Amino acid sequence: MSVQASPGFNLQPSAEQVALSTNYITNFNFLNQYLPDTYEKEFERYGNRSVSSFLRMVGAEMPSNSDLIKWAEQGRLHTKYVNCTTTVITTQDTAVFTINDTLVPGTGGIAVRVGQTIMLSPKTIVGTVATVNKAIVTSVNTATGVIEVAFYEASGMTNDNVGNIYEMFIYGSEFKKGTTGMVGSLEADDEIFENSPIILKDKYAVSGSDMAQIGWIEVTTENGASGYYWYMKSEHETRLRFDDYLETAMIEAVPAATGSGAAAATGNVGNKGSEGVFYTVGNRGNVWAGTNPAALSDWDTIVQRLDKQGSIEENVLFLDRAFGFAIDDMLAGQNSYGTNGTSYGLFDNDKDMALNLGFTGFRRGYDFYKSDWKYLNDPTMRGGLTNGKVNGLLVPAGSTTVYDQILGKNAKRPFLHVRYRASETEDRRYKTWMTGSAGGASNSDLDAMEVNFLSERAVCTLGANNFFLFKQA
Repeated sequence: MSVQASPGFNLQPSAEQVALSTNYITNFNFLNQYLPDTYEKEFERYGNRSVSSFLRMVGAEMPSNSDLIKWAEQGRLHTKYVNCTTTVITTQDTAVFTINDTLVPGTGGIAVRVGQTIMLSPKTIVGTVATVNKAIVTSVNTATGVIEVAFYEASGMTNDNVGNIYEMFIYGSEFKKGTTGMVGSLEADDEIFENSPIILKDKYAVSGSDMAQIGWIEVTTENGASGYYWYMKSEHETRLRFDDYLETAMIEAVPAATGSGAAAATGNVGNKGSEGVFYTVGNRGNVWAGTNPAALSDWDTIVQRLDKQGSIEENVLFLDRAFGFAIDDMLAGQNSYGTNGTSYGLFDNDKDMALNLGFTGFRRGYDFYKSDWKYLNDPTMRGGLTNGKVNGLLVPAGSTTVYDQILGKNAKRPFLHVRYRASETEDRRYKTWMTGSAGGASNSDLDAMEVNFLSERAVCTLGANNFFLFKQA
């Protein structure tokens, strides 16, 4: 058996781009013998339809007074190269290596100095021997990325090296007595990231005549507003829809690529875009593509990747429903099942209580807390996609220290936070104002009430290498 395709959920828009009296209930037929027996209150068949709350849970909002937000993130402390080649054959006491990583040439050269000791490990094997060598650097050409090394092993180079690619990292240095110090110094390796705020707008308009027509069904909205005026419901739904867009735009935004149609757009529409959470994590973070990780071995792979990143102790998983169930089933499978029935973890599930089949989190190397993310379940948003589906996002908890280019100093920031445009005289976090000559507005000769909404903001994803995006294959 399976869930039947019909009846399904309604995906038709609940709003129309008109402001007419046809938005009101008018289906009276006074030639009918009986008037309809009606319920006074509108039934909320889809529950709370809003999808926002994610950024409020994991981040913060703070002002910014610039069109550009820049910050610096620490680079690695130690030096490692993963694309080193040589033409030296086995048993030679010295060798010349060329470091082919992207740092060479043109972006400052290589961070290797004479006297440093290194470990060389074959990354690809052409011959039959695969052992590591340790050596001391005797000569360096930083511009070309060529170094000469002398091996510590009496047997010299122990691999068949023609065609091999080597990984190399520095583990120390060695100098003779009475010699001068290290030649050259290393500068801190910071990476500079930036993002631009985008301006979001919306508007609701209703004519003065339509405002004078009273509906006969009580309507309510998710923010608690209620009344018998349909235009009030539409205005509140516009506000709620705008609130959702403030969050979903920060999640889904992408920068306008050079040469793209968006970049060439004219008129009032924006043409620069912004770097949303999914875009940033997809490009600078960790991505799991395929079926949901539903076995401990899958999570071991995730933990091992996190070990190589920031090793944040606590992480929050925001998941769609199927992914949440997959984790519950995985954790339940670790239980030995007592003789009196299911007893997940610390739950005492006896026959007289409701059986709890869910988990709020688990520990596997790090602490993982999980939460359902309505945005990924909503069929009118990400939850209704066939392709391009996102099943979840891992967000590190807590805050990190970054150098804020605007403030000019180190600052504590949540890994995920929103910067909105503001100054002493203008706050563009969430602006709303009315224009027209109806509904309390009296600032123009327009026989209508227009409610305008505006915000200018960008999301900052700090330390994207600590995030995990779970995508459907």
